[in-house]
Amino acid sequence: MTDPIQKTLLSLGHGYSASALAKLLIPQGWRVIGTTRKPEKFAALKAAGITPMLWPCDLTEVLGRVSHVLTSAGPDAEGDPILRHARDQIIARKDHLTWVGYLSTTGVYGDRDGGWVHEDSVLDPATLRGQRRVKAEQEWLTIPGLPVHVFRLAGIYGAGRGPFAKLRKGIAHRVIKKNQVFSRTHVDDIAQVLHASMNAPNPGRIYNVCDDDPQPPEVVIEYAAKLLGMAPPPAVPFEKAEMSPMARSFYSDSKRVRNDRIKDELGVKLKYPTFKAALQAMLAEEQAQP
Repeated sequence: MTDPIQKTLLSLGHGYSASALAKLLIPQGWRVIGTTRKPEKFAALKAAGITPMLWPCDLTEVLGRVSHVLTSAGPDAEGDPILRHARDQIIARKDHLTWVGYLSTTGVYGDRDGGWVHEDSVLDPATLRGQRRVKAEQEWLTIPGLPVHVFRLAGIYGAGRGPFAKLRKGIAHRVIKKNQVFSRTHVDDIAQVLHASMNAPNPGRIYNVCDDDPQPPEVVIEYAAKLLGMAPPPAVPFEKAEMSPMARSFYSDSKRVRNDRIKDELGVKLKYPTFKAALQAMLAEEQAQP
């Protein structure tokens, strides 16, 4: 029988992607402990079968009771917030850990004018957010003896997050910028990649997590609108588009991301290899709801 500690995940900064992973693990007998800064989220976490912890907190005791750690917290101007608060606690308990996953972003590659990148491509982030991610990856990867795995996530979408929600709320944009192309990933595919890595740890390894179908953003919006029977939002040149600084920053990078490693090394078969397949499935699932 497997020791219970070998099926316990500590999810630091438990959010959208970590929730999808928890949905895979809990039915398999895993215990998931998730941290949040908001006490009002405790009830929802408990309802999902997750043991909540209020962050910041002392991790010394809980790290002695877990085998796996996933960290989803993004870095700030001072670096990685988890390591800033709990680096020594994590190092002290590293021998208990089988696997540590760090969720990063494909933004670390910067702008490639629509060209392809892979995990061994030179990192050249174009944004401050990407530059902070590069530093945070290195902070985690250079901790001696810690079994860290880095997952560089493309644009994330899934239930409740993506073009359908934006179209229905009237906040979708069809922004046109020459040669602009993004890679994307459905949250369920993030979960299965993480799960596959947990089953085959390879400390120090880096994985791109994306689908097989990088596309310009306006193409995705147009297709989602078609599925909903809605007219797509009017096309707006990038130079004239009204967007938040965060949204505008995403258009500073144009690249296609290769995902061969998750397939070749982890044996992952994407649930949603294209955005069309994902959107069709998402809409069918919605329509099947009572």
